[in-house]
Amino acid sequence: MAATARKAFRRNVEWEYDNLTLSSELSRNVVTRLLVERAEQGGWELRSVRIGADGVRRVILRRKIIRQPRPEFYYV
Repeated sequence: MAATARKAFRRNVEWEYDNLTLSSELSRNVVTRLLVERAEQGGWELRSVRIGADGVRRVILRRKIIRQPRPEFYYV
């Protein structure tokens, strides 16, 4: 159902992507609740939604992954 990928656009910031395919049998309210739950629980934000001719929704979600840079010097 979901596939995740990671891309780095800026230094120390990565985006993690999650692709969802939702059936045309799901109502708009159910899809909205599902996406709101994923946003609140997992920190995902909506990137795009495509609705095919057959009614299948293809949703792309993303969230930031911020990595702490390693310091160049260490105090001992």
